Amino acid sequence: MIDIHTHLGRLLREDLPVTIEELIENMDRWGVEKAVVLPLDATPEGSTFWFTTEQVLEVYRRYPDRIIPFCKLDPRQINNSPNTDFTWILQEYKDLGCRGVGEITANLYIDDPMVLNLFSQCGELDMPVLFHLVDRIGAPYGLVDDIYLPRLERALKELPKTIFIGHAMSFWAEISADVSEETRGGYPKGPIKSPGRLQELLKKYDNLYGDLSAGSGFNAITRDPEYGYKFLEEFQDKLLFGTDFCHHNQEVPIVEYIKNALKEGKISKTAYEKITYLNAEKLLKLK
Repeated sequence: MIDIHTHLGRLLREDLPVTIEELIENMDRWGVEKAVVLPLDATPEGSTFWFTTEQVLEVYRRYPDRIIPFCKLDPRQINNSPNTDFTWILQEYKDLGCRGVGEITANLYIDDPMVLNLFSQCGELDMPVLFHLVDRIGAPYGLVDDIYLPRLERALKELPKTIFIGHAMSFWAEISADVSEETRGGYPKGPIKSPGRLQELLKKYDNLYGDLSAGSGFNAITRDPEYGYKFLEEFQDKLLFGTDFCHHNQEVPIVEYIKNALKEGKISKTAYEKITYLNAEKLLKLK
């Protein structure tokens, strides 16, 4: 298994730091061979304490067979301009081993010119982008879209070379057609009577993938259990297993859920293998 979404360090004042030793111990317990570690830095939104790209790379040098490093940039970085050249930074990090970029948490619209500028350069350098999506400017952190994801679609359409990996509440709430302004910033409950905008975009755009981690991804596939298994099977080529492990002693129910889905025959072995490691191997060019 490959975990597409983990963090190290300390997020909040009351937290104990997540160490690399704790992460590796959990990976062994979960049956995870490799984990993507995402930095927490270079943005005024989000984490109280930073864990930089350089720290991620140091951990990668210690555990090159277990850790997959991503780098993190802020679209406003350097010049606060839609014309900033990020290619030299991206290339430097790529040469050091970074396989992608994220988690992008700047509280800007996802089609803001500065965001599109950064994402375009990520695409040119063949580095997938993992983004956190929320429902409003003024949220603690995360890129922003309107209901039904029109801004994400614009980005997907304008940047076909860029691989987008979607994450968080306002991405996964769109799994159901009955999403509303009141529910799309949280964890909607209840059956999925009709597929949402998310499924339409996953079908339409080859460069969009879904990160199943955290409460948002797990809620999306378990709020309607039977539909959740159907979704995993139908979109097996576009989904990535992840935990969003970021707190000391954190529970991550998706591990047992995905294993049990295979064991109980709810999803095929082919779907399980694609979601848990083959798609990540392809996107991150691990083979």
